[in-house]
Amino acid sequence: MEAVIKVGGSLAEDPISLRILCYELSKLAKRYRILIVPGGGKLADVVREFDGKFVLSSNTSHKMAILCMDQFGLLISEITPNSRATYSLSEAKVFSKSGALPIFLPSKLMFREDPLEHSWDVTSDSIAAYIALKIRAKRLILVTDVDGIFSNDPKEDPNAKLIEQFLIKELLSWNKRTSVDRFLPKMLLGMHLNCYVVNGKYHRRIQDILEDRKTVCTKIIT
Repeated sequence: MEAVIKVGGSLAEDPISLRILCYELSKLAKRYRILIVPGGGKLADVVREFDGKFVLSSNTSHKMAILCMDQFGLLISEITPNSRATYSLSEAKVFSKSGALPIFLPSKLMFREDPLEHSWDVTSDSIAAYIALKIRAKRLILVTDVDGIFSNDPKEDPNAKLIEQFLIKELLSWNKRTSVDRFLPKMLLGMHLNCYVVNGKYHRRIQDILEDRKTVCTKIIT
């Protein structure tokens, strides 16, 4: 598989951009073997809110958040031409070989194998990394609503600078908030795959990554 592409739920805040992205991903699926993992977005934010109100167990909040990924995946599949939503990685590979775009719904796999810690440090980023490991993908592309990882939060600091390359070891000790989850660098250690954080509002950047061309993004390297 060329790449696991996580489509972040934050992109749903701009429906037009998300629809364009999904259309372009559908076209890329005819040229590259790719698999989509959905984020959780606002659906997962509701789980965070309930967790705060009801003090849920880590097991319950973890499972609820993963189910949010399934729901967002169904939304993505609804607006993406030539897509197939599936709970099965083997079925996803078949869809990809045929030129369709598989949208992987992760709940059944994650509940069955339960490979990651149950905490808010683990989000769809780490789950996408786990799936990339399972299918031996060459790349993990985390598609979000910002250009990559910045020196500071770009939504709060207009002078924040994009970090074009980030060593995994540096990311492990990075104390600032970033556009990826805190558990991700632990997942990437020893995985030997290229990981990119890229803005989904500029869909051509995803194709640039697939074609090994330089583009605006953050590349996380070993």
